[in-house]
This record gives sequence, C-alpha cells and structure tokens, in this order.
Amino acid sequence: MTARTAAPVAATVYRGDAVENTHVAHVAVTDATGRLLYSFGDPARVTLARSAAKPAQALAVVETGALERYGFDTADLALMCASHNSEDRHIERAQQMLTKAHASETDLRCGGHPPLSDDVYRAWIKRDFEPGAVCSNCSGKHVGMLAAAQALGVSMVDYHLPAHPLQVRVRHTMAELCDLPDTAVQWSIDGCNLPTPAFPLDRLARLYAKLADATDRTERDARTAALARIYRAMTTYPELVAGEGRFCTLLMQSFGGALVGKVGAEASYAVGVRASAQTARHGASGALGIAVKVEDGNKTVLYALVAELLAQLDIGTPGQRAALETFRAPPLRNTMDVETGRLALSLSLALNRQQNR
Repeated sequence: MTARTAAPVAATVYRGDAVENTHVAHVAVTDATGRLLYSFGDPARVTLARSAAKPAQALAVVETGALERYGFDTADLALMCASHNSEDRHIERAQQMLTKAHASETDLRCGGHPPLSDDVYRAWIKRDFEPGAVCSNCSGKHVGMLAAAQALGVSMVDYHLPAHPLQVRVRHTMAELCDLPDTAVQWSIDGCNLPTPAFPLDRLARLYAKLADATDRTERDARTAALARIYRAMTTYPELVAGEGRFCTLLMQSFGGALVGKVGAEASYAVGVRASAQTARHGASGALGIAVKVEDGNKTVLYALVAELLAQLDIGTPGQRAALETFRAPPLRNTMDVETGRLALSLSLALNRQQNR
C-alpha cells in the first residue's frame, strides 16, 4: 500500500487487448473513531449513500420503540435494511410485517418495479405478474417507517415526505451517526420515494465502523445496543438483506458475522469489519469501516473493488475471500460463452500519513 496524491483509475475493462472502459473510484477506510487510515481518490467526495444508508434509517425506526410495539423480530429488522430480490420469501415477510403494523399495501409510498433478480423477473414474466409496492426492494424499510410513525403517535399519511416528523427524526439520526451537524447532510429523493442522504465518503465508512464496533461493546448505551441489534439482524439473515446470487448476501455468509456490508444504487458500498488482530495491524481503534464509490455507477466494478479491498487489507481468511472471487475477477463472455476480455484492477490504497504521527 503506497502513498498517492492523484486520483488514478481504479479499474480497466479490456476487450481483447484494447481498452474498452476505464473506471474512476474513491475509497475511504476509517476506524470506529472516524480516523482516516487509508484512501484512494477523494475520501471526502460527497456521496449519495442511497441504500447503503438503510441501517442508519433503520436505527431511527428502532429508536421509536416500533419493533417492540408491533412484534417485529430479528428477521423483520433485516428486511428493513434490505435491497431485496423480491423473492417469494421477501414479499411474504413484507406482507406479514404490514399485518403486524396494522397497515396495508396501499399505505406504502414506494412503487412496484422489475426485480433485482433475473430469475425472479423470468418467473414474473411467465406468470404475467404485475408487482405492487410490497414487491419493491425497499418494502421492508417502508413498512418499518409506517410502524415508526405510529409509534411516534403521528399520522402514517405522507410518512415519506421530508417535512414529516419521522423524516425529521431520520435526518437528525443520520447526521449524528456521521458526526455531522444536520445542515451538513444533503438530502435528495431516492428511487423508492424516500429521502436519501449525501455526505462525505469517509463519514459513510465511519458509520459502518460504528455499526461493527457496537456489536463488540461490553458496555452499551441504548444507541450502541440498537446498532448492535441491526448488525446482528443483517449478519444473521443476509439472505433477506439481498438474496440469491447477490454480493451482499454472499459476502456476509462467507465471513460468518465478522463483517456487515450493504450496497447503494449507482455503485456505492460500505463495509463494517469487527475489531480483530487483522484490523489492529492497520492501526485501527476498534472496528474498521470501508466505503467505496465508483464514479460511473458500474456495480460490476464496484463489487470487484470491494473484494479487492478486503484482500489488500487482509480481512478474513483466504478461503472466505475466495468465495468472492467471481466478483473480484468476473468472467467477461459473449452470448456464445466465448471469453471476450478481462477486468484489470489498479486500485492501490494510500496510507494516511496522519495516523503515523
């Protein structure tokens, strides 16, 4: 890992020997205190976290007491953090959660869309199935917010709008987790119709380091306990967080609770790694947080970079990382299964000089 001052290309796609595409990316690696340990590109790039923000949004729901009031279990909490495949198990759980929350699909303010899974999409086409709001990959998050609004004693109507008391609470929770004033977080509208935050990439890494750090704390305040609860839900039910064949699910399954990971649309990603001898070798105080943004939104490149970063940081065992090899070096083939090219990674982390002082 050598120091760099420029923002070099992180990955290059070759077709034969010709360069087809180059991809610029940014990386921030921090510890649980927020100290920047390594970077690539611009670690302070203001980044729309998109669905990588879901654990923080779920925290705002947990802190209303909605889980206890409506009997949501650990698997339900995992779905609140999910960008799921819209598999039958995901839709059925979302429907069960609506029943628990005394709400209906018509209360949801997300829309139906083609599923993230090609297999599910083919099954829907065969059935001529028209997806509704409960089929949205964000349906778990929305049901959680319907319950949270009721737990706060406010109307479920317009729960998705920025001025709603629940979203005001979410904004404050997000800023606190990022150690920023409320005004330092920008907000836009996400694909699922809820507000989505933008803040420096290293703050996303910090958020996930906090998430991982919470699970190993022996002394916990209410917020730390809630973060640990979210970490446990996501790592216990990774198949609900994404689904069959998805990177997030395979990542968490492979590492067996040692880390949590979540994708955001347009190629953002965050990982929280629990404290270990491996994280301590990097000078980390507590857990490690890793955040990545690929400028052109390419998720194939994103997953390759996340897998490569885990290797460069020596996180987990070679066997655990091997489970991600098809993402780190994805086969590039045409419709006749002929290999047409390769993805070459050129990411090299820069050591933050401040950490050695």
